Amino acid sequence: MPRLRSDFWVSAHLRRLNGENIPAVQRRRGSAEAGAIFVKIDRLDGTADLYGPAPQALIDADDAGDRRFTPILTAVPSPDVEERLAREIRFDSDLWIVEIDDREGRHGLLLAE
Repeated sequence: MPRLRSDFWVSAHLRRLNGENIPAVQRRRGSAEAGAIFVKIDRLDGTADLYGPAPQALIDADDAGDRRFTPILTAVPSPDVEERLAREIRFDSDLWIVEIDDREGRHGLLLAE
């Protein structure tokens, strides 16, 4: 099964989060078809988490159509997440950034196991 385009996935994920009263915004628009998606969770206490695309090796063949994520940074000072995002943008300018503000760290992502 082909994977959902990045623009559709981001739009649907934002709608789902906002429907659950979890404030989230699209902070950066990347390539509509296949841009990598990074998700920052601002915990509103000066710390943040960052999730990025899971490596293909962690994705099961049965899940080929789903986007899976893996934690990159967890419970670190927010400037550390911003620094990492800046490095990712230098590496791949077509990436997307979704930012969520949630003290509990809720994100609704499918995580790779």
